[in-house]
Amino acid sequence: MRIHALSFAAGVVLAQMQARLPDVLTLCLLAMGLILLSLLCARWAPSQARDRTRLLPLLRTGLVFALVFSVGFGWAALRAHWRLADELRSDLEGVDVEVVGFVADLPQVMDDALRFRFDLDPVVDGVPRRLLLSWYPARGSASVLPGIRPGERWRFVVRLKRPHGLYNPGGFDYEAWLLERGVRATGHVRSGAQRLDDGLSRPMDGVHRLREAVRERFVGALGDAPYAGILVALVIGDQRGIPAVQWEVFRRTGVAHLVAISGMHISLMAALLGGSVGWLWRRSSWLMLRCPVRKAQALAAVLAGTSYALLAGLGIPVQRALLMLLVVVIALYRGRAIVPSRVMALALVVVLAVDPWACLSAGFWLSFGAVAAIGFVLGGRRAAANAWGAALRIQLAVSFALMPLLVLMFQSLPLLSPLANAVAIPLVSFIVTPLVLLAATLQVEFPLLWAHQVTAWMMQWLHWLAAFEPGYWRQSAPPLWLGVLGVLAVAGAMLPRGTPGRLAALAVLTGLLAWPPARPPAGSFVARVLDVGQGLAVHVQTANHDLLFDTGPPFGAHADAGSRVLLPYLSALGVGRLDALVLSHDDSDHAGGANSIATALEVQRWWASDTGAVTRRVEAALAAPVQRCSSGEQWVWDGVSFRFLHPGGETLSVPGKRHDNDQSCVLRIANASGTLLLLGDVEAAGEAALRLRHGDAVLRADVLVSAHHGSRSSSSPALVEATLPEAVIHSAGHRNAFGHPHPEVWARWAAAGARNWRTDSQGAVEAVFSSDAAKGVRVSAERLRAPRYWHGR
Repeated sequence: MRIHALSFAAGVVLAQMQARLPDVLTLCLLAMGLILLSLLCARWAPSQARDRTRLLPLLRTGLVFALVFSVGFGWAALRAHWRLADELRSDLEGVDVEVVGFVADLPQVMDDALRFRFDLDPVVDGVPRRLLLSWYPARGSASVLPGIRPGERWRFVVRLKRPHGLYNPGGFDYEAWLLERGVRATGHVRSGAQRLDDGLSRPMDGVHRLREAVRERFVGALGDAPYAGILVALVIGDQRGIPAVQWEVFRRTGVAHLVAISGMHISLMAALLGGSVGWLWRRSSWLMLRCPVRKAQALAAVLAGTSYALLAGLGIPVQRALLMLLVVVIALYRGRAIVPSRVMALALVVVLAVDPWACLSAGFWLSFGAVAAIGFVLGGRRAAANAWGAALRIQLAVSFALMPLLVLMFQSLPLLSPLANAVAIPLVSFIVTPLVLLAATLQVEFPLLWAHQVTAWMMQWLHWLAAFEPGYWRQSAPPLWLGVLGVLAVAGAMLPRGTPGRLAALAVLTGLLAWPPARPPAGSFVARVLDVGQGLAVHVQTANHDLLFDTGPPFGAHADAGSRVLLPYLSALGVGRLDALVLSHDDSDHAGGANSIATALEVQRWWASDTGAVTRRVEAALAAPVQRCSSGEQWVWDGVSFRFLHPGGETLSVPGKRHDNDQSCVLRIANASGTLLLLGDVEAAGEAALRLRHGDAVLRADVLVSAHHGSRSSSSPALVEATLPEAVIHSAGHRNAFGHPHPEVWARWAAAGARNWRTDSQGAVEAVFSSDAAKGVRVSAERLRAPRYWHGR
């Protein structure tokens, strides 16, 4: 059973790693092959008369494994075909479409805008059934958006696009996240908003209304209390009210799982109600004669777990936890012996059969890893002398077992997690959560206030631990094969003392934690133009130095490319400090992430083209001046030369012009293989000044990042003729309103012999400049290097 479950899971995981799905005909042939395998397995069933050698049993076992593996792969691929078939027709992308449907979940309030899931009814031809919509107030209008509630039926005129997200090394795959949730198009409300009815026509609508009422009551009772968002998350699973600062504390102390309703919360509620029912049941002979205590406890556990899961909104992680609970309860109800490994194997199959995309989530691996560690520690061993000893042993085992997964997925390890969880788990599990559920059920305030006070005490402890910098281990992302070896090494190290190979397992773990970040050799450098949307951010790395040219755009009032893209990317590469950061100019699409970088990383030296508002904010955060970039300033790092070519002393700004793009910093980076030219947002006047000051020989480049995202106001024919690069990289947002890169610019570079690259459709673009001139320059894109079948679908 256990090996079969792992074989099925391996098939599902392999299907999710495919760049392209096998077509339906191939899947039909696979199904026919499965039938043939089944017949062969039945024909070669073991018997005394038939299996007189070892060959046939081994062959039969191999066929069974191949059969189960193929079932997992085929099922995941078939489900993916069904889901991808519900797609936005290409001619409806970017045009106004009228849709009617239901608000399917709690709306998310974002400053003055709303975001919500919208299920169509009736279905519009060529439009997916489930959408993720944003609703913004009209530009320049002071009107407030009307309140919308779950279950309401609305008519909207919307503008839609296919799922698309930023794609960078170490980044979050937003398209995979949407696919798992069945959202096959995103968009925004344009006009024609009309509420059609306020009815509750579907079963979950009433549940979402109840969740909304709980959230409003909690927010009203707690007001601006600092930890109100945590209490709301523990009851209804809505984590959007938790500030980023608190998430950082949770991440550094390893307690984020406590505020994300998961298996621990569902199991706790099931155990509390099941235990209470069992205690009462044993005191009534009449009840015990009519239904065994064990079955009554199982039914009560299902009722408690299902109720809590519904209140939490039945999100994807909650669904996984509920399925695992149902597997355990069914085994208890049927009187089966609970073998933890078999129950977990069955839960693994059920979860992946219901949701084949679950394996794309870090929570899937961490939850099953934690359950496996607990079962390994407790299964078949003598109980600890007391409950505290057992709890301590479990916590240490879970922290140790999840170490390779945390390093592989997050490139970090909260070393103080056992200390943090030793306090946080009992407080959240046995005090805070029961109190907030009591407040939600009885509609009284005093349990909520008590829960907030206990949470405040807990957060003081967590803040103190999070402030201890050596307690948070960070490193570069290790390769996948080393992470898998690390998981096997953890299992080996947890075997009883005296087991051969335990020292080798510890050696593997040491290698995992000591894995060095990959860096270019001396004399070479790597430049990555990151996919930050409509903006620019370029990371240049030499053997021992790191430079960031621009920091991308803001993504709203509380997020920007610095926090969402650059910091995760730099963390995956093991970059903990920057030797230099250049803000080409003060436009928000180039300097929008500067504050996030300044807050999170040590930056040795800052350059900027002016002293605009963003630069002044950075200076205030640093309490140090930002140096102005100036033509002629140059330096050498590890055999790679850096030189500013612009701005000079002249003034190129046009009176009355809103943007001062022609004052952008222009940086030239060169080694033996070639030259990279970073132009910021310079336009035709700035390009002419560059040619006049330096001449065409200095401007000649092998790779060039197009000025102003490929705008028609830049990339003049004279500059194209002067630079003549082999590759031109355009950093632009997907379906941006400006039409960048402009078709004329694209054609102009192509006619000059350059290959055009673009971040919006190809993800982050990497240019590797070798130290060996004979090897030249190699350019590649992230979506081409690591494609998945859902990209662009």
